Amino acid sequence: MNPLSDRKYVIIGIFLLVGVIYISRLFYIQLIDDSYKLDARNQAFRYNTEFAVRGYIYDRNNQLLVYNEAAYDLMVLPKSIKNIDTADFCILLGITKETFLKKMKKAVQAPNSPRKQSIFEKQLSPKEYASLQERLYRFQGFYVQSRTLRKYPKKIAAHMLGYIGEADKETTKKNPYYNEGDYLGISGIEKTYEKALRGKKGMHIMMVDVNNREKGSYMNGMYDTMAIPGKSLVSTIDADLQEYAELLMQNKIGSVVALEPSTGEILAIVTSPTYDPNLFVGRARNKNFVELSHDSIGKPLFNRSTMASYPPGSTFKLVMSLIGLNEGVLTANTRYPCARGYPPLGGHPKCHPHSSPQDLVGAIGTSCNSYFSFVFKSVIEDKKFHNTYKSYTNWREIATSFCLGVKTGSDLANELRGNVPSIKYYDKVFGKGSWKASTVISLGIGQAEMGITPLQNANLVAIIANKGWYYTPHIVKAIGGNVKDTLLDRFKVKHNTMITDTAIYNIVINGMAKAVESGTAGALKIEGIPYGAKTGTAQNPHGKDHSVFVCFAPLVNPKIAVGILIENAGFGSTWAGPIARLMMEKYLKGKITRPDLEKRMIEGDLIHKIKPKPIEKKKRH
Repeated sequence: MNPLSDRKYVIIGIFLLVGVIYISRLFYIQLIDDSYKLDARNQAFRYNTEFAVRGYIYDRNNQLLVYNEAAYDLMVLPKSIKNIDTADFCILLGITKETFLKKMKKAVQAPNSPRKQSIFEKQLSPKEYASLQERLYRFQGFYVQSRTLRKYPKKIAAHMLGYIGEADKETTKKNPYYNEGDYLGISGIEKTYEKALRGKKGMHIMMVDVNNREKGSYMNGMYDTMAIPGKSLVSTIDADLQEYAELLMQNKIGSVVALEPSTGEILAIVTSPTYDPNLFVGRARNKNFVELSHDSIGKPLFNRSTMASYPPGSTFKLVMSLIGLNEGVLTANTRYPCARGYPPLGGHPKCHPHSSPQDLVGAIGTSCNSYFSFVFKSVIEDKKFHNTYKSYTNWREIATSFCLGVKTGSDLANELRGNVPSIKYYDKVFGKGSWKASTVISLGIGQAEMGITPLQNANLVAIIANKGWYYTPHIVKAIGGNVKDTLLDRFKVKHNTMITDTAIYNIVINGMAKAVESGTAGALKIEGIPYGAKTGTAQNPHGKDHSVFVCFAPLVNPKIAVGILIENAGFGSTWAGPIARLMMEKYLKGKITRPDLEKRMIEGDLIHKIKPKPIEKKKRH
């Protein structure tokens, strides 16, 4: 056999093998591995996300509360960066080389990658953008993407409105709509109504040249998608009342909530101390967040209106009155003695001096602790239930039907339920079968382990004003101009408590009116507006008692109900009562007839222990 012939076949085989390898490689590159395709596209195209304009937020009278302002993010595509002057780039942005390297390292690490665009510098102002855009062509791989930031024309309602922040890794894993760095609602109604407010992102494919300059839309925008703007929200808040309430609550720790009883709409909801919502906008957000979080005294980031649980104190006597009347162990004429305290337990709980014995209306008006200790005992020892556990279960079920110890179901983010102690809890503390009414007697005056939120307190007094029913408290009344949006359907469902007899409520309301006419709220009358109220002094084991007050006005066809608690402020009629009274007058009359009271509330500083000077009495001539 000719050796040259054999060599020929070997050479042919080598060429065939090389050909197969090349063809296979081309097949893999073109049809399977798209990295080269991506590189080519990234050199020629830029995929610009068009962020939707976030929906505006208005108050109930169409005053603008939240709008948008243009901002810009500097984006980077690491794979496209070639031969840039790093020093010049750092000078342009006002950053150090170390910062540049740190940002570049982040841009190529997971979940980012060299072939994936990401944010290099966020939230540039229009002025910074204009300066950068003129010279950006010199830095291939960098480009600017527009977005919007929230702005607040009135520096109010920070906790209610909430704020937006960047989506984290956990969010992007759960919801593919978001990419890391996208903005979304973090708290408040920005969070609750995120889907309505955010709209829908769009995408523009732009052609770019080798100098990173845009040369127009690819295929005249055939493959572009337009962003869909977010829907606007009309809130239930009265911006003027909200602003006034925040003014009255400045330099105080606590919360005040005002509702419209007939609809459940929240007219004002204040947590104090509060903060300017504009502090959480722009690149200074993180710095401001840290500073506010370090305020250990006022804790301005803590939303007390929905997340703080306080003893209701004497305001719970209204519920005890209703339960006692409903169960038939109490009448309007029932009288109990008071010797500056509850006699069967040696004067505990204690009580303040007042005439005794009182009937029910008088006991509400004077806020007698002894009276309602007797009422609680009669309810828990009601013979028709035969044992403490059954009667306590009945008492607790009625109390929770007033939204106490359970969430109201509002559209406010992060609402807590408060606490009406369970049988299981007391069995654990005292032992099964080892406790009775006298063991937990303080529950009758809203103390012991009982805790409710300021929102629940306002809803409670709205229920009494309505004589047994309520709509779920809510903060939004229209979405995208539509009051019939399905998200709002649940706020149109009427709820009834377990006590439906209006005659029972009339008796309790008479007691509340008595409190204003000649009782504990006697110094807080509003000329021309009869109203009902209940003062409260909630015991605080950590310091001075809390000042509590609930009220509604007017007595007939109520338009506003208010629940307020001010920490470490003493009697309900001293601080909480005057603020609630001023808010009701402002809302119903549009003016204030007690400027002296207003001045005292505004100037009162309970955080720094600075009290206003006493009002000088005019000498009579």
